[in-house]
Amino acid sequence: MNIILLLIRRNVTLVIFLALQALSLTMLFRFNRYHKSIVSALYNEMAGSVNLRYDGILRYFSLRAQNEELLRQNTRLLNELRSNFDRPDTARLTAPLGKEPDRRFLFLPAKVISNQVSARKNYILLHRGAAQGVAVNMAVVSPAGVVGTVVQTSPNMCLAMSLLHAQSKVVAVLKKGSGFGEVFWDGLDPRFLTLAKLPQTVRVSRGDTVVTSSYSDKYPPGYIIGVVDKVMNDQGTNTYNLRVQSAVEFQSLQHAFVVANLQAIEMDSLTRKLQDPND
Repeated sequence: MNIILLLIRRNVTLVIFLALQALSLTMLFRFNRYHKSIVSALYNEMAGSVNLRYDGILRYFSLRAQNEELLRQNTRLLNELRSNFDRPDTARLTAPLGKEPDRRFLFLPAKVISNQVSARKNYILLHRGAAQGVAVNMAVVSPAGVVGTVVQTSPNMCLAMSLLHAQSKVVAVLKKGSGFGEVFWDGLDPRFLTLAKLPQTVRVSRGDTVVTSSYSDKYPPGYIIGVVDKVMNDQGTNTYNLRVQSAVEFQSLQHAFVVANLQAIEMDSLTRKLQDPND
């Protein structure tokens, strides 16, 4: 302590000068608009640069998790490849990918350009379009689960209606084989969906998995939608309303697959003939 006091005494002139200099600069930048704006701009520039570098570091360390997630998805697709066919494939594939005679679903990778989660009607912009095989009404999934449906296309991009959309509905069942219904979003929490009007004759409990139905014309059967988080009784209809935690974390969505139903044209043709009595 004595050493510090001694140093101050020996340099008292310098200390007073620095104190007055600091006081004058503080008054200058606080009460002079021009100088205040310069300091503010400099601070914002420095803060922006730091934030940009910090964001780059976060993105770098998240790459490993993203790659691991994609690897798990690719592995699962390889292990479940037969689910994309209408009958068991016992022969070696000799046709190009997407041209096999028994194939129904083809997965097309797409990068997420932008993604909304805060509105009532949310959309997702994907970097894959009509020139790369995308068409309206195709399903969109992620490595984690169901994402939405394509509603518009351009040559190299497409716009998908998110599962977090007031008009989005997906035909779903419980993975254990019962509980047919439609999954929709109530517009509140982007983490949770609703499976409504499930008959109370169905045995359901928290933790049950909700997947796409085989009756869907867009989604491959058995693709995960989410997990039952809460079972609620609807006294008016004697049914269950299930709160389902979405398998997809929409806030961090970066990669997706557009799913092409290669038999959709044939199915639509038969449906139109049934609806047209003149045919």
